[in-house]
Amino acid sequence: MIRSAARCRGPPISPHPPVEALVTWLDPRPFLHGVAWLDEGRPVRADPADRGRLPRDTWDRAVLPTGVRLEFTAGGARAVRLRYRAAMTGPDLLPDCFALWQSDRCLSETLAEPAAEAAVTIPLPTGARGRFTVYLPEPRAPVVLGLRAVGGPVAPAPARPRWLVHGDSITEGWWSTRPARSWPATAGRRLALDTVNLGYAGTAHGELAIAEQLAALPADVLTLAFGTNCWSKVPCSPPLLYETVRAFLTVVRQGHPGVPLLMVSPVLRPAAEHAPNRLGATLAELRSALERAVAERAREDSLLALLPGRDVLGPGQLADGIHPDDEGHALLADAVTGALSPLLERSGGGPPRLIRPRADPRAAAW
Repeated sequence: MIRSAARCRGPPISPHPPVEALVTWLDPRPFLHGVAWLDEGRPVRADPADRGRLPRDTWDRAVLPTGVRLEFTAGGARAVRLRYRAAMTGPDLLPDCFALWQSDRCLSETLAEPAAEAAVTIPLPTGARGRFTVYLPEPRAPVVLGLRAVGGPVAPAPARPRWLVHGDSITEGWWSTRPARSWPATAGRRLALDTVNLGYAGTAHGELAIAEQLAALPADVLTLAFGTNCWSKVPCSPPLLYETVRAFLTVVRQGHPGVPLLMVSPVLRPAAEHAPNRLGATLAELRSALERAVAERAREDSLLALLPGRDVLGPGQLADGIHPDDEGHALLADAVTGALSPLLERSGGGPPRLIRPRADPRAAAW
């Protein structure tokens, strides 16, 4: 994933010795969250059996394990040790960054020198108790091969309601400085949901093959956030996008008729708001068509809601005129959390257990 140029900061660690051959490692699969599909043991974000129907650029993004993370409960362990394999790309690789979170707070970041296969030790707080999350160095497509605790037990974290989030590069988290700071990751923590990130940079034009894959995946909550690439990458007219959204919702609802579904219309994109695309449509006109399609459907679907995206962000929260910076991702997460909360209550599952962010004195240094 292309992110900002900010480097992970934290105490560097010395290179690890070769992977221990005689150590018993726990199977990592029960600890993995945010997984949609496995392709020969590797988490991927589109159905490998359906690869032939997907645009090439969609599959290229789907092989990156965006949003895949480890979640565990600790009973006094001093650390967890991970064995992993990662793709090697480019001569000037940044260190692999493993971020340890608890609730909505980053506790530490552990750095490891890039290697095709390595092991890393992630310290836990003294007397560690409760649920912890480790966010992985997503750009290098790591595959966790094993996990073990140091100085005490760890166990897979209990399952949470599954939230499928589909969208474009903004959903994938571009220009957030860490995977954990993308808006889907942030909103998922606050709502105590298992976020499955199905954002594909440069794509997400309402492809019905993706709608069918979403319909086939187990889900407790869904969010769709696409439309901005329908202005430029594959240009649409307002009538075309209107019918595309109607068809996409119909297919998704065939698989999930009683699941809360939030549609987020495109956020601000100053250069596109009043500029016509190849078919003569401005982004403002496309947004209006999308919102009209959702509003009409919502009249007969009480678990479908619309979050208008235009006013969620201002120009100051856009890192490059298109993608939110960290502040923008946080604002978008706030808006999505606020829009999803009444939907979750309406679905009969009771009010969501919101996890409020806590001030962290180290945040300014990240």
